[in-house]
Amino acid sequence: MGISAHLARLRAMIGHELILLPSVSVLVRDGDGRLMLVRHTGKQDGWAVPGGAVDLGESPAQAAVREIREETGLRIHRLRLLDVLGGADYEVTYANGDRAAYVTAVFEAAVAGGTPAPDREEISELRWFAPQRLPAIGLNRFSRALLQATGHLTP
Repeated sequence: MGISAHLARLRAMIGHELILLPSVSVLVRDGDGRLMLVRHTGKQDGWAVPGGAVDLGESPAQAAVREIREETGLRIHRLRLLDVLGGADYEVTYANGDRAAYVTAVFEAAVAGGTPAPDREEISELRWFAPQRLPAIGLNRFSRALLQATGHLTP
């Protein structure tokens, strides 16, 4: 989906300046307890926890369900809020120069249906990882901090 109309209007006014944005991150588990991670299209910064910005008029839980459906084709259920995180580890500078400081509501969810497939617009690849494999894979800075903060990865 990319950038929302609301955020595009804000960017037209403020350019690439750092902006505080509400977002969601979703730890999706399959029936075997594995965690789904994704690679973002056009980025080489490692595996990431899927998620995205909360749209105007949308609750964080609604955003979590929407983002996972849009990016991976999966339907999720049993959402459980794990934490709300922000700070320097959650600041991102995009290739176009836009800067965002995310405050992310981190949810855990189970797969309710659908066939997992990357949308190819935002997500180029997705894979399931057993929890014990997480320390050995190349995670992006944002996701490494998130998984450490939620107890899914030891520092």
